[in-house]
Amino acid sequence: MQNRFGIKDFVFLVVLLAVAVEGIIGRAGSRLSAGQSQVLGLAVLLVAIGGTSWLTMSRVIRGQVLSLRSQPFMESCRAVGVPASRQFFRHVLPNLVGTMVVYATLTVPAAILSESFLSFLGIGVREPVPSWGNLASSGLGEVNLVNSRWWLLAAPCLMIALTLVALNFVGDSLRARFDPTASRARW
Repeated sequence: MQNRFGIKDFVFLVVLLAVAVEGIIGRAGSRLSAGQSQVLGLAVLLVAIGGTSWLTMSRVIRGQVLSLRSQPFMESCRAVGVPASRQFFRHVLPNLVGTMVVYATLTVPAAILSESFLSFLGIGVREPVPSWGNLASSGLGEVNLVNSRWWLLAAPCLMIALTLVALNFVGDSLRARFDPTASRARW
């Protein structure tokens, strides 16, 4: 059975890395300023997000390459003796560019959502550095029955949603632009 690297594994990895980095910062003592420890924490978050998000992309690209290798145009390239480097740059890579660009533009919203979620929980970006997750976490404390300031929670959540939808539209339009099999309409 195949083990997928899910959100719970991702959060577990970030928590482990955050504890390890805080231990390193604790051992370093006063040699690190608050800004340096903030940068180190942000770097750990970026490494954790980047280190887990490329796994699925590599599976998708590998599957696409295996599919392309068995296509008739690739078999004819091998039959006439086209070198492997030319096969890659002239036939495989142009067919992969669309997939890579679309997947990358769909990975960015997932990374934004992951960072916001972790910052909302207090694991990700810490308070002096602005983050939509930090803003939503602060806004959650302002929503109550007596004096509710709901817009402090709604604004960052709305901005996250608008950004994710906009990046998904960008990914869709880039897919249409880079897809070599799509018929292009002439205007």
